[in-house]
Amino acid sequence: MQLLIIYGVILVGLIFFYILPQRRKAAESAAMLAAIEEGDEVFMTSGIYGFVSAVDSDTLWVEVAPNIDIKVARSAIQGKIAPPGAADADDED
Repeated sequence: MQLLIIYGVILVGLIFFYILPQRRKAAESAAMLAAIEEGDEVFMTSGIYGFVSAVDSDTLWVEVAPNIDIKVARSAIQGKIAPPGAADADDED
């Protein structure tokens, strides 16, 4: 009986400390990918930075240098870079 209680506590701890944070991070990542639009500055999993010049359903055209666009999968985007003034506006609130 005590062994069953210990296994139950371990299972609850695993869910609380591992599975729930992983789901939360996946939801935040999916929301960020869905919010990408033209003109956003992004960085990709390969380490390339650029500006989104066009958006298709699952692909993006990213301008990495003047007049050089590359076609990338939406899932290759790792993050979105906030404009320089956006951080200052949040601090004032």
